[in-house]
Amino acid sequence: MKALDIIFLIVAIILIILSLLQGGKSEGASGAITGGGLNIFAKTKERGSEKIISILTMVIAVIFFLLAILVNVLL
Repeated sequence: MKALDIIFLIVAIILIILSLLQGGKSEGASGAITGGGLNIFAKTKERGSEKIISILTMVIAVIFFLLAILVNVLL
């Protein structure tokens, strides 16, 4: 494995962990089935650690996307 592949795997693992750390923004499984209160386009006010995790997830996702393109071009 090349160094770029190892970095790509590490970024992927970090992205998975950050995604799992984010709290749910709906009512759970029952709300998803019944459709109650499920509005993905609603403005949500994140505060404190939730906001930091959300921003970190977005940054890592962009890095992951750019690394995926870079790995594809170089190989």
